[in-house]
Amino acid sequence: MLSFIPTICPYCGAGCGILLAAKDGNAVGTMPWSRHQISEGRLCIKGWNAHQFIGHQDRLKKPLIKDNGSFREATWDEALNLVANKLKEIKGKDGPDAIAVLSSAKCTNEENYLIQKFARAVIGTNNVDHCARLCHASTVAGLLAAFGSGAMTNSIADLGQADCIFIIGSDTTSQHPLIARRVIMAKERGAKIIIADPKGIQLCNVADVYLQQNPGSDVALLNGMMKVIIDHGLEDKEFIQERTEGFQELLQTIHDYPLDKVERITGVPAADIEKAALIYAEAKSSAILFAMGITQHSTGTDNVMSIANLAMLTGNVGRAGSGINPLRGQNNVQGACDMGALPNVFPGYQAVTDAEKRAKIAEVWGVAELPSQVGLTVVEMINAASEGKVKAMYITGENPMVSDPDIGHVKQGLENLQFLVVQDIFLTETAKLADVVLPSACWAEKEGTFTNTERRVQRIRRAIDPPGESRPDWEIVCELARVVGAGQLFPFTSPSEIFDELRKVTPQYAGMNYERLNQPDGLQWPCPDESHPGTPILHTKQFTRGKGKFHAVAYREPAEEPDSQYPYILTTGRVMSQFHTGTMTRRSPALNNEFPEAFVEVNPEDASKLGIEDGDWVEVASRRGKIEIKALVSDKVKPGVLFIPFHFAECAANVLTNPALDPIAKIPELKVCAVAIQATKQSK
Repeated sequence: MLSFIPTICPYCGAGCGILLAAKDGNAVGTMPWSRHQISEGRLCIKGWNAHQFIGHQDRLKKPLIKDNGSFREATWDEALNLVANKLKEIKGKDGPDAIAVLSSAKCTNEENYLIQKFARAVIGTNNVDHCARLCHASTVAGLLAAFGSGAMTNSIADLGQADCIFIIGSDTTSQHPLIARRVIMAKERGAKIIIADPKGIQLCNVADVYLQQNPGSDVALLNGMMKVIIDHGLEDKEFIQERTEGFQELLQTIHDYPLDKVERITGVPAADIEKAALIYAEAKSSAILFAMGITQHSTGTDNVMSIANLAMLTGNVGRAGSGINPLRGQNNVQGACDMGALPNVFPGYQAVTDAEKRAKIAEVWGVAELPSQVGLTVVEMINAASEGKVKAMYITGENPMVSDPDIGHVKQGLENLQFLVVQDIFLTETAKLADVVLPSACWAEKEGTFTNTERRVQRIRRAIDPPGESRPDWEIVCELARVVGAGQLFPFTSPSEIFDELRKVTPQYAGMNYERLNQPDGLQWPCPDESHPGTPILHTKQFTRGKGKFHAVAYREPAEEPDSQYPYILTTGRVMSQFHTGTMTRRSPALNNEFPEAFVEVNPEDASKLGIEDGDWVEVASRRGKIEIKALVSDKVKPGVLFIPFHFAECAANVLTNPALDPIAKIPELKVCAVAIQATKQSK
């Protein structure tokens, strides 16, 4: 008998509602959930095919232990005992900070909560992080500094009330197709669209202004726009006076960015910058959308603070149709951050250095104390592993052998560990390096909640059983805690019980429970008590920090500039039918048929100089490594710039990318690095 289970898509952060079709214990299809507020009865190509990877033959079904370089199947008891003994041995000999833990944006809130709790309460370390470090760490840092909250200020539906939508550093159609649909609908209603991106994207077809800035020049571009607004007297003086601080310091910096200077830095004609600035400032309500094109820079926090400056300058915060809307790349990256799967904060973004917060959470958890020193980030963990300081890693649902910068260095670090355990649904490139692999359940095989890009907490529901002996991640963590000897800290028998605990230590979730979440629309945090309806728009009367803070941000060059040896700039991104490291989408026939292989996009002018034709094989090299890849000759990139999607392990863009870090957010500069390109052969 065919049944349809309402749940949430496992791909991007939009949080679309889907009906998962199940028959005879198998997932056989997906349908749009017509009552769902986000997707409104529609799905993108990934959503329509979200079921295809679930029953793939590559699914892990039993624990694996590596003996003499090869994996063998093992029982759960044997595998968990080995993991527990190794972790206890390394902690006893080298201390808790010799162990590092990676959580996952693909796991539920409940599972991320348990993983970070295991790291802190059982191992005793704040060395816990996840892939938000590689996508939106600078969003959290920048918006916390400016507003006091690092999340999307408005709701997706708000785009329908915007008179201007400014999209910067987001290929929205590829990354968040149903949010792009809202942009197109707003355009049809009369809204003005501004696009700023180094690569031509599909939404450029409906843009009123397209600003093709040089990669890494965003601060200069935004400062130039703000100077135009101030020179024309279009700043919101009342908003600035009543709701902000630091404006005079901003003014001093902005005056150093006349449009001729900004044009030289960005490569964007001064007239286009002026036009975009006037459209944004003169609209009644202007919304900003951004994604990893803004955040994945050594200046990522500066970029985000500059966006906050622009919004506050024009009073476009705290009301419908306005705001700053960072688009989260994975289904639960917002939730993983909310749950404290970060090295510097507990759940609810409470600083690990705050003694009062530590004591309160320790009391709820039933432990004497919690670690107070800020832990290592993803890239810092790998560096510490290479140096022999981190001896063991426990990785859940992450694939740093494809997602992290400078993959050669990542491999060196992981191979230098004394012990590596990976928990996942497939034998990923990272899992292949593990000493123990634990098979987990996917999104369709467990209960829990996801939090989407607009802070909406939504339930997912179990439709089928996990394959073989695989288990939900929350069950694995609870059982591992029991084997380690800390089972009393993890007495949970269901995700709802876990949620009941996490809401006690996560103020934004305090008013939520499974009964309230058992509705198509979920609830948007903050939701401080059970009578609260949730919060669609943040900062309506005052900012979380009180007054919004302007930051005087000067342009800084990327960490690595082109030179005679590496004369081109490489930037990376996504394609619509693939997702993240391809673990799921490349096992979906329908999705993989759309984009089965990688490519490097080359401007026709550069291709002509290099003797490269469309479809030729080329070598792209950086200071960190080289790959062979097919060329796609296209005018979507400007001369001197190359683009590679990062989904494909066999010619991974991140072999090339720069691990240089933003000094505040510690996010690596994945969007700008210097490379060389040369033709190799016409076919392969």
